[in-house]
Amino acid sequence: MHLLGPLFLLLGYLASSDSQVWKFEHPKILYAWEGSCIWIPCRYTFTGNRDTPKNLTVYQHYNYDDKAKNYNGTILYESIGMTVPVPQGRVQFLGDSRSNCSLLIHPVKAQDSGNLGLRMTSGTGSKWMQNIDLNVSKTAPPPHVELPSDIQENQKVILTCWLDFSCPEYQIKLQWSLEDSELPTDVPSTSLTTTTVSTRSQLTFWPQWTHHGKNLACQLRKDGADGLLSRETVRLDVKHRPKLKTEVILGEATVKLKTEVRPGEAYVTEGESVTMTCQVISSHPECQSLSWRKDEKVLKKQEPPQREKTLVLALSRVTRWMGGKYRCEAHNEVGSEVSEVDLQVHYAPEPSEVQILPSPAPERSTVKLTCLSQANPPPTNYTWYHNKDTLWDKTDKSFQIPEVLLSHAGSYSCLAQNSLGLGQLGQAAELDVQYSPKEVTTVIQNPTPIREGDNVTLSCSYTSSNPRVTRYQWMPQGSWKELLPGVVMIQRVPWNAVPFTCAACNQWCSWGRPVSLQVQYAPKGVEILLFSPHSEIQSGHSVLLQCNFSSSHPMDVRFFWKKNGTFLKEGRKLSFDSISPEDAGTYNCLVNNSIGQSMSEARVLQVLYAPRRLRVSISPNDGVTEGKKAVLTCESDANPPVSHYTWFDWNNQNLHHDHQTLRLDPVKIQHSGAYRCKGSNHLGVDQSPPSTLTVYYSAQTISRQVALGLGVCLAIIPLAFLGVKLHHSWKRIQSQQGLQENSSGQSFFVRNKKIRRAPVSDSPHPMGCYNPVVEDSISYAALHFPSGEHDAPRTGGAGTPEARRPSLHRDNTVTYSVVQKHQVGDYENVTPRVLEDDGLHYSELVHLGFGERPLRQEEVEYVTLKR
Repeated sequence: MHLLGPLFLLLGYLASSDSQVWKFEHPKILYAWEGSCIWIPCRYTFTGNRDTPKNLTVYQHYNYDDKAKNYNGTILYESIGMTVPVPQGRVQFLGDSRSNCSLLIHPVKAQDSGNLGLRMTSGTGSKWMQNIDLNVSKTAPPPHVELPSDIQENQKVILTCWLDFSCPEYQIKLQWSLEDSELPTDVPSTSLTTTTVSTRSQLTFWPQWTHHGKNLACQLRKDGADGLLSRETVRLDVKHRPKLKTEVILGEATVKLKTEVRPGEAYVTEGESVTMTCQVISSHPECQSLSWRKDEKVLKKQEPPQREKTLVLALSRVTRWMGGKYRCEAHNEVGSEVSEVDLQVHYAPEPSEVQILPSPAPERSTVKLTCLSQANPPPTNYTWYHNKDTLWDKTDKSFQIPEVLLSHAGSYSCLAQNSLGLGQLGQAAELDVQYSPKEVTTVIQNPTPIREGDNVTLSCSYTSSNPRVTRYQWMPQGSWKELLPGVVMIQRVPWNAVPFTCAACNQWCSWGRPVSLQVQYAPKGVEILLFSPHSEIQSGHSVLLQCNFSSSHPMDVRFFWKKNGTFLKEGRKLSFDSISPEDAGTYNCLVNNSIGQSMSEARVLQVLYAPRRLRVSISPNDGVTEGKKAVLTCESDANPPVSHYTWFDWNNQNLHHDHQTLRLDPVKIQHSGAYRCKGSNHLGVDQSPPSTLTVYYSAQTISRQVALGLGVCLAIIPLAFLGVKLHHSWKRIQSQQGLQENSSGQSFFVRNKKIRRAPVSDSPHPMGCYNPVVEDSISYAALHFPSGEHDAPRTGGAGTPEARRPSLHRDNTVTYSVVQKHQVGDYENVTPRVLEDDGLHYSELVHLGFGERPLRQEEVEYVTLKR
């Protein structure tokens, strides 16, 4: 160790001379003992002009010579060129020429303690001396043990044992022990760096209160060797709650015998004395309070405890109610500790009680009976009684009745027995067996047979019930009137009343058997069935009706028929061999029994037939004046009704009117005559006889006819003059026509048309006023000629000339007139034998010759002037 002094001087010199070039890292001091080894972890850096260290020298106990300007000392290692490190004696260089300067000294000696100098030079002459301190002892130093500042029982702590030594060439181990008993130890961890060299071992420990004050040691041993190198011992300071010891002394008052029993349990016979002692055997820190408690009630307490730390609780003449759990509690700063004594007081069974579950018990349910009797020790034998009779087969504390019946009901009691003797019979318990109402029946209280619409009273009865009946139910449900509980009235009972039943209910409902009311009623569902024919009924068909009904009580019935509300016949069937329209109508069928009768819905029997009995009715029926309105109606009898009408006049001409009513508005004299009609449906056709319509002249017509006769006489002379003038005009027209034919190639001729009266019919004519001048008139005809350009004619298809555009500057209209002659010899109320030609005369001008025809026919206008 004397090498450390010169090494420090060398390092100081180098640091002052060339501190900008060299830098070293290594532990400040290294520890070892003789025979072990020292591993010196070292690193360096050299920053001088791309130069590298060349020489290495290790000095022991070196010093600096000021005259020679060099270091003197024992050389342990020297390397020239620092090529391949070669071990020299005990020293081995583990580094290189770049950064590692680690050394190994093995074995190390006590005299190695001191300064160790590490001299390094470079190729350019740069030098450095690094000092390393070594501490080498004769024997191995003891390890260091680290404990937490506060250790409490049952709380995990981690203990550390460490030593400032580590050398791979000398393996050691750290072993833990408690009161010379080895503890499980993990593999120690080592640290060998330029800052720390150490070996560590950690122990995870759960201290108990019993570890307080005991020695905990960490031993240093060489790996593989049995010898102990060194050890470090510490005393554990474990804080814990107070630890208690409890004793119970039992003794009889007369004998005064004391017996110690196991703490926690104590058995005493009622009347004896008991002494319980609680002692604190350990507490760290000191106990602050000590007390006896029972059921959270403090019985005795010391605060602070006396020096002996013992608390005694004495109980004389113990009773059964003194039994229970007694607690001794001690308290310090860490916490509380409790010690319990279960004091069991023995006594004979108390008067017993019987527990019945369930209670009350439904019939056929399972019932459990239990004998309850306080006793210590518990009873071992039981005697059961039912209605004071012994049940010899029941000796256990409990027994079951799997299916309870009414016979099981009654009082139950029991007698308990233990090792101290028999108990006493307590109050008996009642087994209440409940059940639904028994033998429920529905009773009809009406004495006579029930008819539809009667009021019926029903009652619900039963034989027994437990608990009592509280309500009743009825089926079917309805708004029945409840007279009394269990008695209802059914008002106006229906004919189809269903069977009734009732239920008597307590907690459960019991239903009786349904009871039928047997209601008597008149026949129901009466209807008429049509058996033939299956299609529509036509006149002459065979028809069969039958009366049916759905039900009747009683079943003895009779059948009757009505037509249109009138009695027709008796019997179930009604037949028609050949039905006629007179058989159509509304039919009803009646069915009766001893209760009453019922009638079917009306059935309308329709008979289809062809039209018949047609006649024409005229309104007004006493004649009509001309100018008024006449309505002719074709009345018929048909089913289905007439679908088509045809009208004919007195000449048997079809008027082409297909409605039932023929309206003449206004009516004329010409409408007088006989009319008839014809009607048809899909079954046939028929026609009516003729009916005569008489039309009378109105007063205005008679006056106008008289005036017209006078006017005709005065107009003869002008007509003669007019005829002559027309003759001359005719000739002029003929001459002009000839000129036109010669000049324009056109020709005309006049075709006269005459409307004649129809020949007089042989049928009778109506009698009335006849005015011969009623139709006299003067007619004027305006003839328009087509006009156009005088172009050459163009011939169309089939030789018809095409129309030319009419000229707007020509008027080719010629007006002709025809004057009717006055009829001589006509008087009122006289029918002429031959009807004169009283029609209108008119002329038609036909355009002949060349030229285009118009697109439409020439128009001929007629104007009739009546006077």
